[in-house]
Amino acid sequence: MKLKRPSPADMRILLPFLALFVVLTVIFPRNAKFDADYRKGSPWKHETLNAQFDFPILKTGEQLRAERSDRKNIVVPYYRVREEALAGAVKKLGQMDLGRQPASFRTALLPVLERIYAAGIVTEDGLKLDSRVEDVTDAVVYIQKGKRVSKHPASEVLRESGARARLLSELSGRVAEENVDSVLRACGVYDLIEPNLEYDAKTTELVNAENAAEVSPTIGFVSAGELIVEEGEIVTAEIAQIIDSYKAEYEKNLGYGGPAIRFWLGNALLALALTVMLFLVIYYSNRKIFLDRRRLLYLLVVYLLMTIAALVLSKHAPKYLYMMPFTLGALYLEAFFKNKVILPVCLLALFPLLIFAPGGTVLFVMFSAASLVAIFTFRYFNQGWMQFLTAAIVFVTLMLVFLAFRMVDMTSDDPYQAVLFLFLGSMLSVAGYPLIYLFEKVFNLVSNSRLRELCDTNTPLLRELESVAPGTFQHSLQVMNMADAAARSIDANRLLVRAGALYHDIGKMRNPLCFIENESMAPGGSHYHDGLSPEQSARDIIAHVSDGLALAAQYKLPEVIQDFIRTHHGTSNTNYFYNKYLMGGGDPTQADAFFYNGVKPRTPEQVILMVCDTLEAASRTLKDNSQQAFSEFVERMFALKRDAGQFDEAEITLHDMEVLKRELKSYLVQMYHERVVYPNKLPV
Repeated sequence: MKLKRPSPADMRILLPFLALFVVLTVIFPRNAKFDADYRKGSPWKHETLNAQFDFPILKTGEQLRAERSDRKNIVVPYYRVREEALAGAVKKLGQMDLGRQPASFRTALLPVLERIYAAGIVTEDGLKLDSRVEDVTDAVVYIQKGKRVSKHPASEVLRESGARARLLSELSGRVAEENVDSVLRACGVYDLIEPNLEYDAKTTELVNAENAAEVSPTIGFVSAGELIVEEGEIVTAEIAQIIDSYKAEYEKNLGYGGPAIRFWLGNALLALALTVMLFLVIYYSNRKIFLDRRRLLYLLVVYLLMTIAALVLSKHAPKYLYMMPFTLGALYLEAFFKNKVILPVCLLALFPLLIFAPGGTVLFVMFSAASLVAIFTFRYFNQGWMQFLTAAIVFVTLMLVFLAFRMVDMTSDDPYQAVLFLFLGSMLSVAGYPLIYLFEKVFNLVSNSRLRELCDTNTPLLRELESVAPGTFQHSLQVMNMADAAARSIDANRLLVRAGALYHDIGKMRNPLCFIENESMAPGGSHYHDGLSPEQSARDIIAHVSDGLALAAQYKLPEVIQDFIRTHHGTSNTNYFYNKYLMGGGDPTQADAFFYNGVKPRTPEQVILMVCDTLEAASRTLKDNSQQAFSEFVERMFALKRDAGQFDEAEITLHDMEVLKRELKSYLVQMYHERVVYPNKLPV
């Protein structure tokens, strides 16, 4: 047996981590971080804080919601000017017969009409002002003329009756006629007045909604040098609001003031610490990952994607951190790794949130808890619509942790917006999970979800195996159960072993009667190998490997499953027909036809399948079901495989081989235990 132990000095292992270190150093933030801890109602534990720069005081979420609500309460009506109304009035005035009135009367009437129409005329119903307006003199309206919109005092807009009264009032002082009102009525001048403002309900609603959203985010201003809070002073709600505003401006705009080399060195040391921690997490949880470059690169890519997402959002849009589906990273890891790898890597990937994000403690605890819950629940709810159950449970976890921090005043984020974003992020974890199949293709891996699908005995290929070769199908099920127990004992990949066991003998479908487990299907109790030479029998049996690979390619089985077909016999021989050939005087140097042209098992999972396949088939010939018999039997089978060199390429330790032996001995004893012999006739 050969066991490769990854060495930290192996550059092929260290190169991906070196690349990760460089990327982290480059992408880490360039801005300073305000690291003082404070809570409302508690004393300020740090030195007296004075403003280093001018900054605005930001409104709290509650203040912004209240102001927006106030703006929504009072609706300002929106009107459009009908310019054709004035044009029509002017035209009618030019055609109107004013009787004995002098030409100056018409000349005086035109500018008065223009001023009245410029003020705006509505129907006798008046403006559609909000009923909640207490003082009409303070009310305003939006009036659009052409492409321009402006606000006008509502008191300046005229009703039709008011417009006629204004017409009379202005003309009375400009013409010599004593009874102007009678003249205007007689000549029909009053009829020139008609509404020129048209109410636009749809635009009214839209404009008021936009105005409600356009609330100033600031409530005041602090100048450089002003006192913010003294050491030991109780942090009130007002002081906390000022500190929050100072912190936001500090982290957004204040750059690092020291030497550039010192800044880069600090970033490099921090990146180095995280990289080394990740290396050690993998080394102590499952160092075999170092030997599988595809899985190692995949793990590093998922880690880096989570880190980049945390850093980018922390810098440019911190409020959207709540909507980022960080739990999806945990599910991406769950698809290819075990819990002992997933949990520490997932927590380590969230460290940038803790270090750089505003409110990092809340975010780190919240997403850490949700990720652990997601990993646990996804194992039970991972098919179809049930994934939404996982998303719902994740959302409840996130919400409860957020509300807990909210209750103890450790976050001042808008709770309504935060809960909405947490819900959307939880749903995104479902929407984003199908990308796992893209990762499978890119990294040439097989996810646990895919393995679970393959282990479903209702797949078309396994249904056909059960129909065409029922004995082989039952043999595969027995091997699967035995291999599952063996894999559990040495912490191998149980899902992979189960899938490999189910498909390792699918090639027997091409010629099922060639194999003894299917001979019950032969017509008249005939035997396939009667009349065949040992060479021909061996060739027909060995063909099930190449036939299996052809079927696997036809049904697009993953390469890792095809490897089980190649390796489950390795380069061993068809023992029965090989011995028959030798006993018949055959030349051992001309016995190539009796040996499988396969590949020796390399992984622990492939070793497990090889020995379980052999044990399940050979154990049926045992007559003695005692514990001693099974112990000797297992030892003999392992020795035969070892002496034949089948374990020479296997990456498995001697300790694991001994554990496998103990587990398989125990399994066979339990499987073939002695049973009570019942009498032919039971007493009445």
